[in-house]
Amino acid sequence: MSVPGPTSPDGVLPGPPHGRGAGEPTPGLRDASPDEGLLEDLTVEDKAVEQLAEGLLSHYLPDLQRSKQALQELTQNQVVLLDTLEQEISKFKECHSMLDINALFTEAKHYHAKLVNIRKEMLTLHEKTSKLKKRALKLQQKRQKEELEREQQREKEFEREKQLTAKPAKRT
Repeated sequence: MSVPGPTSPDGVLPGPPHGRGAGEPTPGLRDASPDEGLLEDLTVEDKAVEQLAEGLLSHYLPDLQRSKQALQELTQNQVVLLDTLEQEISKFKECHSMLDINALFTEAKHYHAKLVNIRKEMLTLHEKTSKLKKRALKLQQKRQKEELEREQQREKEFEREKQLTAKPAKRT
């Protein structure tokens, strides 16, 4: 906002604002209330507005452009940092999954060893049962043989006793 230049003692502006002639009194200075015509008193020329705007822009624009460039650099750096952070997170996840895989392999080795031991025990038990079956078969055959021999012995004894027992003689 600009204020008009100095006025003469009679209330006339030195230059003609907006088509007024020299020496014409400025309306609203003496004949009306102080608020009336204030807008008219504060009329600003377009050229002055342009010059003020250019001055303001020339004063602040370089700083604003540097700030804009700095913000763009910060944004790019932030994007790079976010990408790097995501890569690091994925590496940590891979490491964690590798630890899980290692744990699974360790567990698999443990259970494989258990299976090998169980298989050995089963083979040992199979061999023992086979030997026991053979032994049981031999024992059964031996018992049957002994029983057969006893039965034969009894028959022989029975035959011998039969022969030894007195027989009545036959009368003819």
